[in-house]
Amino acid sequence: MTEIARPIVNRKIPWRRLLPYLLGAALLLIVGMGFRPKAIPVEVKSVERAALTVTVLEEGKTRVRHRYVVSPPMAGYLQRIPLRAAAPIVAGETVLATLQATPASFLDPRARAQAEAALKSADAAVSQRSAQVEAARSELELALKEFARAEKLKTSGAIAQSEWDNAASRANVLRRQLHTAEFALNVAQFERSQAEATLLQYTGTDKGEPLHILAPVTGVVLNVMEENARTVTAGTELMEVGDTKDLEAEIELLSSDAVNVKPGAEVAIEQWGGGEPLRGRVSVVEPGAYTKFSALGVEEQRVKVRVEFVDLPDGVLGDRYRVEARITTWSGENVLQVPTGALFRRGREWMAFVVERGRAVATPVQIGHSNGIQAEVISGLSEGQQVVIHPPDSLTDGARVTPR
Repeated sequence: MTEIARPIVNRKIPWRRLLPYLLGAALLLIVGMGFRPKAIPVEVKSVERAALTVTVLEEGKTRVRHRYVVSPPMAGYLQRIPLRAAAPIVAGETVLATLQATPASFLDPRARAQAEAALKSADAAVSQRSAQVEAARSELELALKEFARAEKLKTSGAIAQSEWDNAASRANVLRRQLHTAEFALNVAQFERSQAEATLLQYTGTDKGEPLHILAPVTGVVLNVMEENARTVTAGTELMEVGDTKDLEAEIELLSSDAVNVKPGAEVAIEQWGGGEPLRGRVSVVEPGAYTKFSALGVEEQRVKVRVEFVDLPDGVLGDRYRVEARITTWSGENVLQVPTGALFRRGREWMAFVVERGRAVATPVQIGHSNGIQAEVISGLSEGQQVVIHPPDSLTDGARVTPR
């Protein structure tokens, strides 16, 4: 039998039959996209390498570095003092006070013996201070020669900047030490002249002339404690004198901040009443702390830090003026750092949200020094990574984010 070949029929499904399925799939996709969490808009910044400086800011006041309280070496009748605060004085020339010794003093053997001993002590002090001045002057001359050599080597690029800074700092420190030694010598000479005048009063060789107390230093009168004419005893404080050009700043730091401050640290004097900050350098960190109560009644341990000015213009500051000092406690040139606004605590660890492929990944971070704006990164982050700044409370690990 012969089979009859049947033609092959190509049955195609009409596209109109698939249309309902396509619409349903699209609807399900739209509904799914609606329930999908939206990306959270966040602010991001990069982890970068740059210079980092850590400072501590605290209030303080200026003070005359070398001040001298004038007092009579013996009892007597004090004539009225005409000088007032800010009056200029010249060492060994300006009469600060005039004292008329009491007659009973001439017949006091004990007072005479004390005057002779005081004169001998004053002679020894003058000799000692003179030797200190010569030693300080010799050290300064040597430091200036070393600085001159460092200046030439710096011009040719043969030494590092740090070596030049050390030479300049040593010269400045020794210049200050020489000034201090000279001031001490002037005071010692003044005390010797006072002791000699007192001895003349007790021996009666002064022919009853009054005792003139001369200025021990060149500068100004800072304060007058006793201006009235009256009988005073030996050691009565009459006035305080000093040189207002020889200023330093006294800053009261918390003891927890003072442990990171070293002599020679750079200081910026701010809020002193002028425009640009004044330059300074830490000269002394006092070894002892003291207790002070804050405005809120909190007990604090404070340490006094003395700051010497660098290139202070004349006449811009006076004694006991209020200032703010920004003291450098640490600095680095090429430091991997992250904004502190990106850091948050989780238990005892510091964390940061790192943006990876559009998602925020919570990453543990170990930080070092911080200045409140930037923090040194020890581990956990790499240069160039994007971190979320001020992450909102709704941001969780793995959440989708979009940069603003």
